[in-house]
Amino acid sequence: MMKAAAIVQSPWSLNQKPSHYPYKSDLVDGGGFNLSTFKGSSIKIQTTIFPLQKQPHKLEVRASIGNTFGNLFRVTTFGESHGGGVGCIIDGCPPRLPLSESDMQVELDRRRPGQSRITTPRKESDTCKILSGVGQGSTLGTPIAVSVPNTDQRGNDYSEMALAYRPSHADATYDFKYGVRAVEGGGRSSARETIGRVAAGAVAKKLLKIQSATEVLAYVSRVHGVELPDDVVDHEKLTIEQIESNIVRCPDPVIAEEMIKAIDMVRLRGDSVGGVITCIARNVPRGLGSPVFDKLEAELAKGLMSLPATKGFEIGSGFSGSKMTGSEHNDEFYIDDSGNVRTRTNRSGGIQVGGISNGETIVMRVAFKPTSTITTLQKTVTREGHETEFRARGRHDPCVVPRAVPMVEAMVALVLADQLLQHHAQCQLLRFDTNLPPANGEKGSENVTLEEAATRR
Repeated sequence: MMKAAAIVQSPWSLNQKPSHYPYKSDLVDGGGFNLSTFKGSSIKIQTTIFPLQKQPHKLEVRASIGNTFGNLFRVTTFGESHGGGVGCIIDGCPPRLPLSESDMQVELDRRRPGQSRITTPRKESDTCKILSGVGQGSTLGTPIAVSVPNTDQRGNDYSEMALAYRPSHADATYDFKYGVRAVEGGGRSSARETIGRVAAGAVAKKLLKIQSATEVLAYVSRVHGVELPDDVVDHEKLTIEQIESNIVRCPDPVIAEEMIKAIDMVRLRGDSVGGVITCIARNVPRGLGSPVFDKLEAELAKGLMSLPATKGFEIGSGFSGSKMTGSEHNDEFYIDDSGNVRTRTNRSGGIQVGGISNGETIVMRVAFKPTSTITTLQKTVTREGHETEFRARGRHDPCVVPRAVPMVEAMVALVLADQLLQHHAQCQLLRFDTNLPPANGEKGSENVTLEEAATRR
């Protein structure tokens, strides 16, 4: 085996090739030899090559750490539930986007604890501070660092959890994987980690709104056995005010009261329930998503299923579509009065086969399981492997879905912002003649040759 260390002093230009190649080798100290001369060229490359002892092949494993999400619009979250604070680093945000802490604070206030009797009583203001990446009210194109302090920790509430595992929580699996865990508050498995996602999602929302008038809204459509019928909400007219009109974030006031009663019932007896959140994205540009492994619905599923307590994801007709025939399920195309390409129905949920958005409203649903930490007595095992009984203490949500609404919106916005940047990078640099009518809300493509487009730059 040979090992080479090279120093290149001057590379060739893209349009040049060397007319002569190295012809001289000189011995150097250490038993190697040196290639340093190019005949008839001013370019010099110094390469020292040393013989190495033969070693057995080693298996190299590269592991993904899992704290960063996105490709071009990238977000890394940090912090534990009962540590000094939590936050995020946002990288890849375009420069000159108007941004302030108040943009993030609006979203953080929607997800903060202690909002009502049906959420955890933990009291946190969740006041964010932008540490970098923003100047004079606009993004700089550099990493945006956001920090939120933890101020209401109660570590003593978790003393029993240091000894015994909470059923269905991450206590056991973190121990299985790492051999150590943050006992207080569950560390990174706590929903407090999502503060960084929501702060970053606020930036993504603003970028989407300014660039393409895209709007992301989510609402609670089921709590335990109380479900909002599909035909009650008009997704084209749904507003944030309707969603925020009650503590459970269901846009129908009658169904909302039934959901609140269902949560109160289990809360008073120390139990918990799950639910479903429906999320829509309106005015999404067509063309987002890339076949075959980066389909838009696949990226949305990954983002949403990375949220704490998620157990299911559907888009469009979802599982109910498997009960239909092709003639029943297909969304037929037509040209509307403005000359836009539309579909008469939206069973595809705004994303066609191939994983690319078609310009219609994206409709998806994500299911959340009941909160793991409950005060009901349960059977479990200790860290030493002994069976025991366990009753949790601490402050926890009897149902996570009311506070998870802004989390869902954030993850959808992060996916769409990342996909929008990727689409522009690959498909929008050069104009082309599509001869296609525009999708809903889009401008028609200009008929321009590649040569003409090149002269305009």
